[in-house]
Amino acid sequence: MNNILALVRNVKIKCTFDSSEVLDCAAIKKALKILRSALHASFSESDAFVYKKSVDARDRGDILLVYTVAVSVPEEMLSKKVRGVDFLVMQNYDEMFLHSKKTESSPVVVGFGPSGMFCALVLAKAGLCPVVIERGADVDERAKKVDSYWKDGILDTETNVQFGEGGAGTFSDGKLLTRISDKLSGYVLSELVRHGAPKEIAYLAKPHIGTDNLRNVVKSIRKEIISLGGKVLFNTKLESICADASGRVTSVVLGNGEELKCDSLFLCIGHSARDTVKNLMSNNVSVLPKPFSVGVRIEHLQSDINDALYGDFAGAECLGAAQYTLSRKYGTRAVYSFCMCPGGTVVASASDKNQIVTNGMSYYARDGKNANSAIAVSVDTEDFGNTVEGAIRFQEDIEKRAYAVAGGDGTAPIQLLSDFFEGKAESAPDKIIPTYTGRVAVRNADDVFPKFITDGLRRGISDFDRDIKGFSCGSAVLTFPETRTSSPVRIPRNDKFLADGFLNLYPCGEGAGYAGGITSAAVDGIKAAICYLNN
Repeated sequence: MNNILALVRNVKIKCTFDSSEVLDCAAIKKALKILRSALHASFSESDAFVYKKSVDARDRGDILLVYTVAVSVPEEMLSKKVRGVDFLVMQNYDEMFLHSKKTESSPVVVGFGPSGMFCALVLAKAGLCPVVIERGADVDERAKKVDSYWKDGILDTETNVQFGEGGAGTFSDGKLLTRISDKLSGYVLSELVRHGAPKEIAYLAKPHIGTDNLRNVVKSIRKEIISLGGKVLFNTKLESICADASGRVTSVVLGNGEELKCDSLFLCIGHSARDTVKNLMSNNVSVLPKPFSVGVRIEHLQSDINDALYGDFAGAECLGAAQYTLSRKYGTRAVYSFCMCPGGTVVASASDKNQIVTNGMSYYARDGKNANSAIAVSVDTEDFGNTVEGAIRFQEDIEKRAYAVAGGDGTAPIQLLSDFFEGKAESAPDKIIPTYTGRVAVRNADDVFPKFITDGLRRGISDFDRDIKGFSCGSAVLTFPETRTSSPVRIPRNDKFLADGFLNLYPCGEGAGYAGGITSAAVDGIKAAICYLNN
């Protein structure tokens, strides 16, 4: 196949109860007809494939599947001008990573979440044999520890939903939706597919791997890094960094006291490494507070969400479980849905003792009875005193209050939405059974959150009923708190990805305040590695 693609955009196919394969084939045939007519040339179906695919459900009575179809064409077609058709030269991204850079010691990557994985993968492909240090365990051992926490309440503070191979995203659905428009996003998706992710993530508008698939994907990436000469050290924590007077990091001190030399250091620490942030500050790394959000997990019956969004087409195989994205702005304060999990589960996600943290995930099939999503309210730096300590304390105080309010034994607080609107906590769930992976107790969210959070939640959830009929139904269940929507801090860096005052320290990913999800974090890790290769 040629490396020149003609992208036929906005190809619309009406939703039916036919299979996805049948509808995809119809879109390809329609695109080829458009292209043949415009270019007066012949193309076969073997030259074409679905490049992007989304659902337009604004009219529930006439739901459309909207495609971009890619067709392999000869290079001379690049000069053509066709309305609704763009031409794309496919790039071999791996060529960007080939480099002759020589180093006396290996670059060190801290953290093996999306940012750290892809940063290390690029460095390994460039022949630089990176050393990855990850405070948590490998994904197999991690799954056992998480299962033990969910079933028996036994929390390992170093290996949990937040820490370990794959990062927090491994236990939060594997959604790959990103709002960044960067060509490297395509490279990330293609690498994930190469390592075992479902092929359709490369073209769906809202791609999703599923936590069950992600475990094998991250393991495969780790194996490739090692095969290329890299190392991945699990259960290995960053304690401090050692830098010379010029600001060059020369080594890192590990949790066991061992000193590890490094040519450069990549900080891919994730959004929950609060202790690491404090250690970095004591090592003269500049850290600033940033806005974030906190809120609750809300659960509805997935069938009700399907009916509200898809009407008579609910249940169509080509549509799958319905998803939503909701938001409102009230002055400077935002209320919005986050990490929506169709057919999913609300999961216990604490990383320290005496705290309750919730998150959501779905397995690949998304066939659970409930839909869940975070509903979050924005928190500005003024809300916590414009300090890093204040930002971390704001999150921790909510998590600790939730732990205490629900009984101080690891039980999570829940509340019916009808009770929440009335400011009471009296009713047990009936129609919608909570999916939380631990114990729950009916409690009042007003006893956990600051007033501006609960006020924002009540207003936002009520208004969301205009977008999804029945969203504010009294039988919906709230589980709380959700506090880890993003990092509360940012590590400042320049346009070469270098931390302020350092010559070889690269903060990147979600923990450094530069990403918001799996794909964007991976892209940020790749860019940091590229900057290093070109430095």
